[in-house]
Amino acid sequence: MVSGSLRRLGGAAAVAVLLGTFAVAAPARAGSGTVDARKLTRSVTLGGVLRHLTAFQAIASANGGNRASGQPGFDRSADYVATLLRRAGYQVTRQPFQFTFCEVSGSSFAQTAPTPTTYVDQEDYDVLDCSGAGTASGAVVPVDLQLTTPNTSTSGCQPEDFTGVAGAIALLQRGGCPFGQKVANAEAAGATGAILMNQGDTTAPDRQDLFSGTLGEPVGIPAVSVSYPQGVAFAGTPGLTVTLTTDTIAEVRDTENVIAESRHGNPDEVVMVGAHLDSEPDTAGINDNGSGSAGILEVALQMRHLRPTNKVRFAWWGAEESNLVGSTYYVNNLSEADHARIALYLNFDMIGSPNYSFGVFDGDDSAATGAGPGPAGSAQIEAVFQAFFASRAEATRAADFTGRSDYGPFIADGIPAGGLFTGSDVLKTEAEAALWGGVAGVPFDPCYHEPCDSLAPERNGADAAVYAQLRREYRLFGNVNKHAIDTNADAVATAVATFASDTSAIPPRGPAAASARSAGPAAAQTAQGDWLR
Repeated sequence: MVSGSLRRLGGAAAVAVLLGTFAVAAPARAGSGTVDARKLTRSVTLGGVLRHLTAFQAIASANGGNRASGQPGFDRSADYVATLLRRAGYQVTRQPFQFTFCEVSGSSFAQTAPTPTTYVDQEDYDVLDCSGAGTASGAVVPVDLQLTTPNTSTSGCQPEDFTGVAGAIALLQRGGCPFGQKVANAEAAGATGAILMNQGDTTAPDRQDLFSGTLGEPVGIPAVSVSYPQGVAFAGTPGLTVTLTTDTIAEVRDTENVIAESRHGNPDEVVMVGAHLDSEPDTAGINDNGSGSAGILEVALQMRHLRPTNKVRFAWWGAEESNLVGSTYYVNNLSEADHARIALYLNFDMIGSPNYSFGVFDGDDSAATGAGPGPAGSAQIEAVFQAFFASRAEATRAADFTGRSDYGPFIADGIPAGGLFTGSDVLKTEAEAALWGGVAGVPFDPCYHEPCDSLAPERNGADAAVYAQLRREYRLFGNVNKHAIDTNADAVATAVATFASDTSAIPPRGPAAASARSAGPAAAQTAQGDWLR
């Protein structure tokens, strides 16, 4: 809980107080070359990580309740991270860039005929990021839907898909091309609004349920997502008319990445470690992604006196929530020589989900689900994490490279990657609850992308009964699970120490990587996965 005095401080003053309050613990110490993973792991404490989460909450509380890129809370978060790292002796770079800031401030959605029905935001529909603002009323026209197995939909991907949508609301199906392409095609065909249903190509929740997504760039018509069953119901309702209203903002704003590099280590063998620093515009983002940002920050601070064999470069990305803009900008602006120097990338996005699982990115695609394997070397990264969790007698699950986090631009560019993920809005199964405890039938993070992703979830709108259940099962620190973030911070330290000392397990990059690099920005964009398409 943040004190009232900190809430009343302005952004810069709050950062100054926090920097004075949270002294850095004594770091691990070792000689030149090998970084002792056990010593580093012992020095990375739960208390150290939680102090950074407290700082992020104080910053958000002093700046409109959020830490979103393009808003003051992000700027103060970047100040906090950069100042601590400079004091710790890192070479800190603040890389500015511009992005399209999109925010939803309100919406409504209702069926007007044949059965008047009011739909609930976040339950029955979700406004797509970068949706246009305004009101659309009229008939709903299905566009090239595929409602029988295997549902290989390309609905709305081609301009010729659109017949009779002028002046109507297009009902589109996920699949085949980016969301933004579908809605832009609908707008070009004269549609006044768009409803994007899930694909239904499998029975998995992520292909059936209501989903969040971004259009990538602003469109001029209101656009929302719905579940596959809701879309099927709409398609099967003769004479269906609806009214859809969205109140949104879309404008170009400035933000930045914070990059901190060790002073020691081989500059031709760079180990990159990243987490996105920004939150959604309506939340402090304590788990998403204060957890990953705090975890790698504490590891960096505890490494400050070490002399690793390889250069270690930590990154706190901006505008991840706006479509991985910061990490994509970084990768796309690397020179060929700098690209070749990066041995691997480790990503940590949501490592403290309150109803957690221990997800390790599936570098070798051993689970054979979703996306394929990562670039050569990703399997070796996965093996380091798996060995760590085995040493703790902790079960893991294979996390798929969906492209929904900042590893996306790296793997699209042929750079091996790995990392950890404790889960977002997918429901925990009975089998998963048997492995990690918690509450089955509840999301891994019940406050994912919600105002309650804070250090006071119930006060910020969380379901009190759900969090009472979770607190009976676990020790929580606001919307973060203490055991999950403590264990994962140790896993981060172990992996960073391992590769800072030796990257010989990572194979040299071959022709496939060179081909990905030559594809440029387009390749990175296609890696952005489920958030975009």
